[in-house]
Amino acid sequence: MSDILLVHGSCHGAWCWRDLLPELRALGHAPRAIDLPGHGDDLTPVNDVTLDSYADAVLAASTPQTVVVGHSMGGFAISAAAQKNPAAMARLIYLCAYVPAPGMTLADMRKQAPSQPLMPAVRMADDGKSFTLDPTMTEALFYNDCPPGAAEFAIPRLCAQAIAPTTVALPDTRRAESLPRSYIRCMDDRTIPPAYQVTMTQDWPDKDVYEMATGHSPFLTDPARLARIIETILSR
Repeated sequence: MSDILLVHGSCHGAWCWRDLLPELRALGHAPRAIDLPGHGDDLTPVNDVTLDSYADAVLAASTPQTVVVGHSMGGFAISAAAQKNPAAMARLIYLCAYVPAPGMTLADMRKQAPSQPLMPAVRMADDGKSFTLDPTMTEALFYNDCPPGAAEFAIPRLCAQAIAPTTVALPDTRRAESLPRSYIRCMDDRTIPPAYQVTMTQDWPDKDVYEMATGHSPFLTDPARLARIIETILSR
């Protein structure tokens, strides 16, 4: 049995793991999902949210035996946590997530991708410190291949996303990279281009990279297969 901590991405919350949690439990694991500051049920004001506060939230929920899974932007959150204290967790799993490069912010990395599919949906707050997403566009971006009812469940729960965490770089990522790491690419992703997911992991060993033929939300599209891939990673 593995202790698995699930960390969501931009605009999401712990709620997004609804369908994956029972699949992991059925395989004998002990999964948990958290709300990062300013997301879900966490009441931190969006303008107070930082990458450092994300990292602290992950560390507060982790133990030295915990496998930490980060989705999308959550890749930055789990990497920042591991860079602070790699002894606080056992392994990192990136799920169609950003893997920080030293000295580059998430915004920098997004601009490196071959396309910018999320940007037309972004609606900036008047103060420029957060954004929301056009609800008429989010199904096509996040939930394009999800079963009926999934988008209707998810879209009303999306929240404002703080800009601050996306504008801070990790100067050094070596402590995070010292941990065992795996990556799950989603090859029909309409948010982080699959080609860029390949670029981010092009020098990773083949045994540490997996693929799913899903969009950006495999935890809703195919939670059973996602759970089996995580199980495979943990059994190696």
